[in-house]
Amino acid sequence: MAHYAKVRDNIVIKIIVAEAEFFETFIDSSPGTWIQTSYNTRGGIHYEANSDTPSQDQSKALRKNYAGLGFTYDSNKDAFIPPKPFNSWILNETTCLWEAPVAKPATKLESTQYYDWNESIINWEIKTIV
Repeated sequence: MAHYAKVRDNIVIKIIVAEAEFFETFIDSSPGTWIQTSYNTRGGIHYEANSDTPSQDQSKALRKNYAGLGFTYDSNKDAFIPPKPFNSWILNETTCLWEAPVAKPATKLESTQYYDWNESIINWEIKTIV
C-alpha cells in the first residue's frame, strides 16, 4: 500500500492509503495536488515498519517526513514539514523537523516527572505527573 497526501496552497488537506495501481480511482476533482508520502519516513530516514531501526534501503525515504494534516509541503526541499510547535523553535534544514533552541536535558528524572517545553522562559522545565 502507498500513502498519498493532497496538498493545496502548500498545506496537506487529506491523506489516503491506496494500492499504487488503483490510486487513480481515489483521486477527487477538488483543487490540489496528490503527492506520495512514506509512512515510515521520519527526519529524512526510512525505518523498518513499526520500529526505530533504519531500513537497509534508504531509497524508500520520501519527502523527509510522513505527511500529516496541516503539514506544509515545501517543493524546493521536496519535504513535508510539521506545524511549528513554538515560535522559538528552529527548523532543522536536513531533517525538516522543528528543534528547540535549547537542548532537552539528558538528566534522568523520577518516574513521575518529565520535561516540558516552556515557551515563556524559552527552556525546558520539569513537570510532575499527578
